[in-house]
Amino acid sequence: MTIQDCICPRCGGPVEGEGLCGRCRGSSTTWVTFDPRVTSVHCPTCNSQKNGSTWTDTERGRDEIGPEIVRAAVHFHPDVKFPAISMVIRDRTINRSYAEVHVRGLLYGQNVEADMIIEIAWQKEQCNRCNRISGSYYEGLVQVRAQGRKLLPHEVMTARQIATDVEDGMQAGGDRLSYISEMEETREGLDITIGSQQIGLAISQAVVQRLGGRYTTHPKLIGEKAGKKLFRVTYSVRLPRYIRGDVVRVGKGYGQIMQVEGQYIRFFDLSNGQARSAKEEDFGLLIGNIRDAAEALIAYVDGDILGLIDPGSGVTRECPVGPWRNALPGQHIRVLKDQETMIPVG
Repeated sequence: MTIQDCICPRCGGPVEGEGLCGRCRGSSTTWVTFDPRVTSVHCPTCNSQKNGSTWTDTERGRDEIGPEIVRAAVHFHPDVKFPAISMVIRDRTINRSYAEVHVRGLLYGQNVEADMIIEIAWQKEQCNRCNRISGSYYEGLVQVRAQGRKLLPHEVMTARQIATDVEDGMQAGGDRLSYISEMEETREGLDITIGSQQIGLAISQAVVQRLGGRYTTHPKLIGEKAGKKLFRVTYSVRLPRYIRGDVVRVGKGYGQIMQVEGQYIRFFDLSNGQARSAKEEDFGLLIGNIRDAAEALIAYVDGDILGLIDPGSGVTRECPVGPWRNALPGQHIRVLKDQETMIPVG
């Protein structure tokens, strides 16, 4: 190896191998560039952030977003080792901030550093979800009803909670357009206005899984966009006529509903204490639900006859008691009334 091989041909300094030394290579290399202006777009209604054409829900504020987009605006040469960025961000107006940025690194064995100013523009734009909601846009309606009766208060409350849980889950999964724009309790039941057909289907399936019954879909053509037909779908959810705990007439006696299993309903025969199954058409009048049962005092027991003091009128009324129940005078027992007939329930 000759002496010339170890000397930088530009400055005459020592160099390892061939070519320019690290100082001369670095002086001719643009080791860092930056975007002088960056933009952050957020929705003033829900504070979601826009990245390109995609909106993302976030709870982060300027203090977190600002440093992130400033770092993304600084571009190091791939040969820079140990790059580092420090900054101070100052707000000039409500829509403008300026970042005083200091960068440093190691380039071809030489320490390099530089300072720069990057402007941050904070822009507001209504996101796709809020734009749809404010424009009263919706893709479907979930109608929760009960077959042959009104929804019970606890069914309305449960259906509301199910819908909210489904919405939270889909939003957390990134499906921002699967939203609930309105939930309204009507005389017939509960109406849930939804922003996408996906959430409508998910709510319907979840309500049926939890409360029983079935659902059907009823699409309606509302127009066409870019050659694609647009439909608005009504999801008709029908809860069972009877629910767990209902007491109904069965033949000459009474039964307490235990479970709805497809076409058959399992019930507890209050006359003999046996579990039986029957079709819905085999049941008669709905008396009530055991949640609404009142406490009645047992005045006397005469064989299989109970003398009960009517909690409403105070009149003593007799009713048969099944062999499955132990009853003693002075005890209280839960009852429902079928006109003047007292019905001890489980």
